[in-house]
Amino acid sequence: MNDFTRSDPLSQARILVGMSVTDVDRRDDLRAWADEHAADLAFLQMGDPSLSRELTRLADEGAATITLVGVSLGPLAPGHSWLRRIAAHWWRERSGDRPEIQVAPRLATTRDHLTFHDPRPITGTEPGLTSPAWERVPDHVRQVLICRGPRCTAKGSEETARAVILGAMEAGLGDDDLLITHTGCQFPCNQAPVLSVQPDDVWYGNVEAAAARVIVREHLADGRPVEAYRLPRC
Repeated sequence: MNDFTRSDPLSQARILVGMSVTDVDRRDDLRAWADEHAADLAFLQMGDPSLSRELTRLADEGAATITLVGVSLGPLAPGHSWLRRIAAHWWRERSGDRPEIQVAPRLATTRDHLTFHDPRPITGTEPGLTSPAWERVPDHVRQVLICRGPRCTAKGSEETARAVILGAMEAGLGDDDLLITHTGCQFPCNQAPVLSVQPDDVWYGNVEAAAARVIVREHLADGRPVEAYRLPRC
């Protein structure tokens, strides 16, 4: 039972944080979940408001304690540690009064798993946002750019992305082979869902899950572009 209401003093605030691109696509669902827990909504990536922006807003309005719970409903979501990293980075960079930041101990993957209980405080000693391992462009043979713009999302690019990720795993393709990236609109929207493969300069359209698996198997694993789904270049 939720005993925390929005009529409580602002000194106690809550934020539900969408971790993945899929969570941005499911904004309406997450908003309903947040409302059930008297929480605000923010996103770790590719969504507005960002977690940093929402933390700043609540702190500026006088929140003394802010509790975060991450939600992960889709593939390629950062791990739970990244929620703590981002929150700690904001806390260290914050000028003026800093609220206490608490983070739920695990990500919620379903509505029933969503809880703000037993949060753990941010101490400021969490790892930062840089690492020697992230200094250089990663070695990879190809980069797969999966469009997650509004039209592609409406036509199923979430399942396209899932099929690419699972297909790459099944084909034994690792980080040295592929860099899989979600993007905003790539055009041409009439051919949604769209994905492109670089540096091959190959664009594919109408890439539903079954087509994505063929593209992974024939193009990404064997190096042979799939003409059946290939889009002409002007």
